[in-house]
Amino acid sequence: MPDNIKELEHVVIKFAGDSGDGMQLTGGQFTNNTALLGSDLQTFPDFPAEIRAPAGTLPGVSGFQLHFGSRKIFTPGDNCDVLVAMNAAALKVNLKALQPGATIIVNTDGFDSKNLRLAEYAENPLENDSLDNYPLIKIDVTKLTREALKDIPLGVKEKTVAKICLYSAFYITCTAAVWIALSVFSNLNSKGNLIYWKQIKLH
Repeated sequence: MPDNIKELEHVVIKFAGDSGDGMQLTGGQFTNNTALLGSDLQTFPDFPAEIRAPAGTLPGVSGFQLHFGSRKIFTPGDNCDVLVAMNAAALKVNLKALQPGATIIVNTDGFDSKNLRLAEYAENPLENDSLDNYPLIKIDVTKLTREALKDIPLGVKEKTVAKICLYSAFYITCTAAVWIALSVFSNLNSKGNLIYWKQIKLH
């Protein structure tokens, strides 16, 4: 097995962003795919403390946690192996709940000066050494979605759904079903164990 492949029996992944970003829908899609593949799972929808809190603020962070694997799963999991953060507030709220060495996937569009201010960051955590202990994957999901759909007459809501579809391509299995988590791949081998790729280069 190559050095950059780690075999796990179970994985905890959390999607986090603003209320209205589609995190519950994204988590629901992952849950459906996981169930169809025959993996056992438990979920935990994490709704914000405030109803429709101002976008980009800490109280408005919405999340969906999914714990799945090749063995019996009894809880939604504690600390996460993978965090997908759509903005600075989502990262700040969930950083304390990560496993040591967990993979962090961020939407760089959510780390502009306004989002950093609303999340009460003095400086951009993507540009200093505060995340050095975590494999960090930086992707401008918003820009990629807009570019992919620029010639298609869709409204904002439809384009949000299309952005969610990018996440649903993330995790790969031997049974030929495909689903990603923005460059974090997983696979089921002949023994039913989870294969988990953490070192993926984006081009």
